[in-house]
Amino acid sequence: MKEVLIAPSILSADFADLKNEIQKVEQAGADWLHIDVMDGRFVPNITIGIPVVASIRKITKMPLDVHLMIVEPLKYVNDFADAGSDIITVHIEACENNAEKTINAIKNRDILAGISIKPNTPVKDIENLINKVDLVQIMTVEPGFGGQEFMADCLEKAREVRNFAEKHGLKLHIETDGGINSETAKQAIDAGVNVLVAGSYVYKAPDVREAINSLRPVAR
Repeated sequence: MKEVLIAPSILSADFADLKNEIQKVEQAGADWLHIDVMDGRFVPNITIGIPVVASIRKITKMPLDVHLMIVEPLKYVNDFADAGSDIITVHIEACENNAEKTINAIKNRDILAGISIKPNTPVKDIENLINKVDLVQIMTVEPGFGGQEFMADCLEKAREVRNFAEKHGLKLHIETDGGINSETAKQAIDAGVNVLVAGSYVYKAPDVREAINSLRPVAR
């Protein structure tokens, strides 16, 4: 089992105080910073874009885990790479017929490439891509808004991806995004997940460090 990485999502941060909100989770021991980019087309919400990612890059050393919930992501790969992304994850549902081309474009920038699937998308839709990416993201809520209830049945897909990776000897991050707290984190880790995206659970906690630490597995 890989080390479990915690990636707080700034979707739940106070955007009026974003610099301090980011530094707060960094100082509390977060591993990555998760940045949700939504265009109002692929999902029914609009968040932030390239200039904000570039600004965030200037104030943190944490790897920027950029989740593109946008249509035609291939058009924007270089822009988000130039802005300082360390990981770019795109949705198979948004890539039309150029998913592999999009992944190659990300990897050509010497950053990590991820592919994401929504709750109703089966693993078989990305099976031909798993050996080409560094990360598979399993959405455990419908993408678009934070604070949703965790969809535990989606973890069967995490198990499927982890078994596939082990069978084929792949070094692969499996990330879950949506509804993560101390209890659902345990379920996700047991299913083979090693990157936990957590938004409101971290940012709304009285003690951010304690919240982050509670997501990590207890040594047995």
